[in-house]
Amino acid sequence: MLSMLLALATSASTSVQALTASTSTAIQNFYMTDFYQSVLNWDANILLNLQNNVRSDLLDPVMKAITHTVDKGIFWILLSVLLLIIPKTRKMGFCSAVSLVFSIIICNGILKHAFARIRPYEVIDGLKCIVKLADDFSFPSGHTSASFASSVAIFLAADKKQKGFAAIGIAYACLVGFTRLYVGIHYPTDVIVAAVVATLFAIPAYLIGKAVYEALAKAFNKKKKQED
Repeated sequence: MLSMLLALATSASTSVQALTASTSTAIQNFYMTDFYQSVLNWDANILLNLQNNVRSDLLDPVMKAITHTVDKGIFWILLSVLLLIIPKTRKMGFCSAVSLVFSIIICNGILKHAFARIRPYEVIDGLKCIVKLADDFSFPSGHTSASFASSVAIFLAADKKQKGFAAIGIAYACLVGFTRLYVGIHYPTDVIVAAVVATLFAIPAYLIGKAVYEALAKAFNKKKKQED
C-alpha cells in the first residue's frame, strides 16, 4: 500500500514539473523586487546569527544526525510502515502515508520547481553549509514538509490516549525544521512555508486516510463475518 502510494507520488511529481515551467519568468521577476530583497536580508540575518552564535563542536554532530534521519523522508516512511503494521495505530499509518504522498507532489514536485530558489549558501556571503550540498532547489524545505505532513496527520488520526505520542512527533518535526537552518542548507522562509503548507494539506490527507482505513476495516470485518 505504502510503496504504491509513493510510486504514484513520484510519477505525479515528475509530471507536474512541466506544468510549473511557465511560471518561471514571473518568479524570477519576483526575486528582483525590493520586497524579496528584504525577505532575503531577514533570512540571511537569522542564518548568520545561528552560524556565529549557536553552532558549536558539541551541537554540530547532534544537529547533523537529526537532520539526516529525514533524508529521503526515511524516518517518517519507516514510522508510517510501523504504524500500519500495528492494528491499534493502523489508521494513523494510513493518514501519514497519504500525507507524505501529498508532500512529495506539492512541495517536492510542484513548489520546488516552480520557485527554483537557489540554496542559501550560494547566495549569502559568509554562510557555510556543514552537510553535503544539495543538488535540488531550496524552497520549500522537503525535510520540513515531510516532517509536518506526517506528524500532523498522525496527530489528527490519533485517539485521546495516543495524542501524547503524536504530539512528540510534531515536536520532532519542529526540531527537524530547526536543524535545516542550523546546518545552513535552508532559508528560514523555506522552513516556515513548508511547515504551514504541510500542516494545511495534512488535513485533507487525514480525511482521505481515515476514509480508506474505515472502508478497508469494514470490508475486512464483513468478510470475516461471512467466513464465520
